[in-house]
Amino acid sequence: MRLRCAVLDDFQNVATQLADWSAVADRVDVVSFPEHFDGLDELAIALADFDIVVTLRERVRFPAELFARLPRLKLLVASGMRNSVIDQAAAAAHGVTVCGTGSSPTPPVELTWALLLGLARGIVTENAALRSGGPWQSTVGADLHGRRLGLLGLGKIGSRVARVGLAFGMRVSAWSRHLTQQRADEVGVELAASMQELLADSDFVSVHLVLGDRTRGLLGPAELALMKPTAYLVNTSRAAIVDQDALLAALHEGRIAGAGVDVFDTEPLPVGHPMRTAPRLLATPHLGYVSRANYETYYGQAVEDIRAFLDGAPVRRLG
Repeated sequence: MRLRCAVLDDFQNVATQLADWSAVADRVDVVSFPEHFDGLDELAIALADFDIVVTLRERVRFPAELFARLPRLKLLVASGMRNSVIDQAAAAAHGVTVCGTGSSPTPPVELTWALLLGLARGIVTENAALRSGGPWQSTVGADLHGRRLGLLGLGKIGSRVARVGLAFGMRVSAWSRHLTQQRADEVGVELAASMQELLADSDFVSVHLVLGDRTRGLLGPAELALMKPTAYLVNTSRAAIVDQDALLAALHEGRIAGAGVDVFDTEPLPVGHPMRTAPRLLATPHLGYVSRANYETYYGQAVEDIRAFLDGAPVRRLG
């Protein structure tokens, strides 16, 4: 009996192009969904007849209620090796194997710098003016050389962002709850005495923390108020680390120079959401992990996960 595999949120319709699915083609029919399903009801109906689901990152929640409504589901493959929106206990209780894939830290590093440079040099504003016959030069760029880059988090992504900042001649400092002087020295950055000091001293602040109970809402109104009015905030990590209402208020009131954001409280971002029209905001639709090499890894290893599962020896199991 042939199995059915659903690939969720294949917005660019590339899941079957960037990987070789021939290894499972004799046993599995693959259906790609380029549209996003809103809510558990819509998702449960769409996936009712599938045995395997491939999901991207943490965009789609898989709570116990959803597993209970998908009796055919036997294998769930999520890109990356960490996923906080899959109820692992419920998956196990319903006999669903959960597997992951590799993921490169390089694409989010590159997007972080795309946002930071775009903000600093007014790229979007100047490009839009040039294309529409607007003013010839209307912004004055913010310098990077000699300015302070403050990093919240110095892990795989944060450390790479740091090294690019150093190459630009920036003064780089970092902070997280468990960051040590030894780690800061290894990367070649300063260890900030506190998050408050980092926020107050930095010209650019970039967030590279894992979302958890201690980091949810970490940057609220009081923390954003510490930033210089000439400073920029970049968040390519998780939206919930930054209080979204507080950020919107800071942007509308001009209390910071701007923000570059790739992550949102709801994704895809609904039409009419205030983040779509906020001033001083350079926003992208969660492109941090979206690159050809990363997608080749995601979907290529998803095929490997499916084949291994069908052969009775699952690999890269989560939970």
